[in-house]
Amino acid sequence: MASAPRPLPAWLTITTGRAPAVVDGRACRTRAAFFAEVARVLRLPGYFGHNWDALTDSLRDIGNVHLVVEHAEDLLAAEPAEQFATLLAVLAGAAGEAGTAGLTLTLCTDPANEAPLRRRLTDALP
Repeated sequence: MASAPRPLPAWLTITTGRAPAVVDGRACRTRAAFFAEVARVLRLPGYFGHNWDALTDSLRDIGNVHLVVEHAEDLLAAEPAEQFATLLAVLAGAAGEAGTAGLTLTLCTDPANEAPLRRRLTDALP
């Protein structure tokens, strides 16, 4: 008779889902660079349109994804603030898509950049 498996420690998880998609914000200072990086990490098809509508469609098609942005303070930093707001709106839409498991987003930054990033988010979120 096999014994029941021991519970895992709280810091350890096992998943059968997708691994997090890790984007380097330093490589995403512009829209063009962001689209190239997200296409790479999400393994989007070659016909990905490199625009907001194409990203919306792609996120809907791939379903559940956990997107992690390292150096998030640099994400779209060379673009007008409206582009950051558009990105957040697209991601919020993907997070709430009916019929999919959705999207989660983790923004990683160092302590010195946390307050400015939070202000930038506050300004960009509806």
